[in-house]
Amino acid sequence: MYRDGVGEGQINQVIEHELDQIQKAIADLNMYEANKIPLSFVIVTKRISTRIMTDSDNPMPGSVVDDVITSPERYDFFLVSQSVNQGTVSPTYYNVIHDTVPQFNPDRLQRITYKMCHLYYNWSGTVRVPAPCQYAHKLAFLCGQNLHRAPSTQLENLLHFL
Repeated sequence: MYRDGVGEGQINQVIEHELDQIQKAIADLNMYEANKIPLSFVIVTKRISTRIMTDSDNPMPGSVVDDVITSPERYDFFLVSQSVNQGTVSPTYYNVIHDTVPQFNPDRLQRITYKMCHLYYNWSGTVRVPAPCQYAHKLAFLCGQNLHRAPSTQLENLLHFL
């Protein structure tokens, strides 16, 4: 699960509230225990001031930095998913706050994250964030532009049904 739009000061709140609620929702399915469902929860941050260079040139798309400039207390990494024609490329910062998927070692999670940046259907190249984040941005924008009323109460009934 990729979560975008989280500030540095909100990480603990996301861990304590959102992650906990997701695990409770999984447990409420009555089919599984929450700790038996593998889940990776990754916070995506685009607006960072970090720039990465390789011998006075931009790094290649797919470049990952997960040592030295990352936090030793966290499971985090920087990923360059795009190439730029002018200026210095801005990497995207990924902070893995929960990971119980046994098949996902750091290298595999980084590769999947990079490949997810290729899956946005409106663009032939790569996008800066994984496709689910880009879709969420697009949906939020379209809702904000076109829905000018409160959500239907039937949606709440649907959520209780699920």
